[in-house]
Amino acid sequence: MTGNLFRVLFIVVMIAVIVSVDLLFLRHHFTARLIVNIGIVVVFVIIYFISFKKS
Repeated sequence: MTGNLFRVLFIVVMIAVIVSVDLLFLRHHFTARLIVNIGIVVVFVIIYFISFKKS
């Protein structure tokens, strides 16, 4: 049960980071916004596989 809570929290944090970066820095730059969002998701996926797959 605790593992599921951490995974849900991880996804919520990822969404919060993407939305905040979009609103604060990249509001009017569609291409840069898309590239940065893909980069953020890739970083979170790497962190996920490093941290959650060990346990």
